[in-house]
Amino acid sequence: MNAVLVAGGGPAGSAAACLLARAGREVTLIEREAAPAHKICGEFLSREAQLYLARLGVDLPALGAQPITHLGLGRGRAMTVAKLPFRGMGLSRRRLDEALLQRAAQTGVRVLRGRTIRSLSVTGGAVTLAVEGMEPVRAATCLLATGKHDLRGARRRLARAADDLVGFKMHLALAPDQRVALRGRVDIAMLRDGYAGLQLIEDGIATLCFLVNRARLRSVGEGWSALLASLQRESPHLGDRLSGAMPLLARPLSIFRVPYGFVHEAAADDPPGLFRLGDQMAVIPSFSGDGISMALHTGFAAAAALLAGGGAAAFHADMRNTLARPVRLASALYHFGSWRLGPWRLGQSALIGLGRLAPAVLQAATGATRVPEAALQPLLAGS
Repeated sequence: MNAVLVAGGGPAGSAAACLLARAGREVTLIEREAAPAHKICGEFLSREAQLYLARLGVDLPALGAQPITHLGLGRGRAMTVAKLPFRGMGLSRRRLDEALLQRAAQTGVRVLRGRTIRSLSVTGGAVTLAVEGMEPVRAATCLLATGKHDLRGARRRLARAADDLVGFKMHLALAPDQRVALRGRVDIAMLRDGYAGLQLIEDGIATLCFLVNRARLRSVGEGWSALLASLQRESPHLGDRLSGAMPLLARPLSIFRVPYGFVHEAAADDPPGLFRLGDQMAVIPSFSGDGISMALHTGFAAAAALLAGGGAAAFHADMRNTLARPVRLASALYHFGSWRLGPWRLGQSALIGLGRLAPAVLQAATGATRVPEAALQPLLAGS
């Protein structure tokens, strides 16, 4: 029986695996992708994420991460720009996740790649993973870090149905003048049924991520070109940015019905050896830019809890206490600026107007949707 199983090799799973192996624990990490792969994500690294990654020995500038110092928030052609309260960075998940998996292997983690986990079950106090192409894997402790995708036998318990939203991501080569104009910024365009975010990552590549209601897809058709054209018509600023842009992926990545606002609440029947990490613990609306930071935080916290002899119930309660507030605030900001509070233009105009008149408002909102400093520092000090 394995000492610790880690299901998923994203930021949360890899971080926990590295820290446990560094402390001398036997760790097996199972990752679905056999080779570096793109994942749907805004690819923004906040200050907190950067601090955690530095503790793991990940050199972000050496990987080509691009600095981001300002936030642009707009609707139509209107755009308010505010200085971020920290320096962010842009780096693709393909490059980041590969660096983390390499660090895990270097610290002694047994990394199994190209293995799809089909289900999870708990019997006799042990967690068993059914893995395609190999015998079932058992351990007393399992860190569930499968991201936004639920695993059969361990699905998240949602308080309400996920919204009827579809997320997309595409890497683009922008026109030279637009690449220069975007440098050092992340631009968020507010739409009638969602939002779009654009920023630079390594090698001058731009990441475009957006979230829209499925009704838009039905109205414009399912073709990528038609969908992109509808966004550009609604947001001329975004249209300018994307003028002359060339797609770099064969097709956009997409995901449907992500449960934004979810925070796991411990229940009496939770398996004592199953720790939920990353999006299995909490899902913050992606426009906040703190998803990777929260994933890393749960990875660091799970490793600290296990090394201290703590159980899953106490870990989940601590994570809920730490993450529920920023998740709620980010969700409230998204709902305020969305069509659901209608008329949608009123909420969005108020946000943009506040940001234009008092940039400190945007800065404060950006800071309040992050992992709290009081929770951050003890984990950094102990790693």
